[in-house]
Amino acid sequence: MFKDHQTPHMSQLKPDPIGRTALAVEITNRLRQMILEGQLQPGEKINEKLLTSQFGVSRTPLREALKVLAAEGLLELIPHRGAVITRQSEAELAEVFQVLAALEALAGELAALNASDAEIARITTMTEELRRSYDETDRPTYFRINQAIHNAILQAAKNESLAKSHELLAYRVQRARYQANLTPERWRAAVEEHEAIANALSTRDSATCAALMKNHLLRKFASISVQ
Repeated sequence: MFKDHQTPHMSQLKPDPIGRTALAVEITNRLRQMILEGQLQPGEKINEKLLTSQFGVSRTPLREALKVLAAEGLLELIPHRGAVITRQSEAELAEVFQVLAALEALAGELAALNASDAEIARITTMTEELRRSYDETDRPTYFRINQAIHNAILQAAKNESLAKSHELLAYRVQRARYQANLTPERWRAAVEEHEAIANALSTRDSATCAALMKNHLLRKFASISVQ
């Protein structure tokens, strides 16, 4: 009996892949934030040795993270040179924003048609919270809620292909969106645009919601391009 108690099940002897995956995800998130906040500058080469020491990890999960960020367009994997933070021209950003705007329009149209009443109520509530964060000049909360609203609209559209396409392109412009200065005028206008979107969703006006979503993103790009 003692021997049986001491003998582990075979599954207990196998490596735990979840731990490795979680580690790579954590490194990916930390590196992404460093790029978005400008700690790693466009054109800068990733120092793998320094980062493995800083994070206290081996090169394997770090390189897994670099592959993810390369797929997101935040860095480029160059043979014989390593990973380099990508540079983005205004022309490149313009191209991506044009496609994203079309996807956002489709998301708004489908959400107005397919969202449940509960989903629309949640988006309306978040929009009210967005207004409060603006009134309180709480930018971190505003950006968090703003992102949550856009994600909720994408989910309410109920189109997985749309969501995946949008996610991939959104990664390519998130650095510009994150680092752009939000003027008081643009901030106020953005809140009003969100309120109009929430109203179009509530009335299930798909055409208006599509137009509002598209224009909202194009105005965001205009505010970035004049920086």
